[in-house]
Amino acid sequence: MRTTVELDDDTAKALAQLRNESGMGVSEAVNCLLRRGLLAETSPKPFVQQTRRLGIRIDVTNVAEAVDFLEGHQAR
Repeated sequence: MRTTVELDDDTAKALAQLRNESGMGVSEAVNCLLRRGLLAETSPKPFVQQTRRLGIRIDVTNVAEAVDFLEGHQAR
């Protein structure tokens, strides 16, 4: 398919960089960048919370005491 496309400066720069690095033609480089963008949108990385065992148990029935224990009473 042939069409005329106006590229923003940052997109044109990315296209030129890809062409310089790979030796691709304009159409091939545009298609490559479009595919990368489409794949990035359809497969986002899920957020995974990183946790570690601290080896301590804290009684949180009194929040102020728990905060004092964790941060020190001078942190207030």
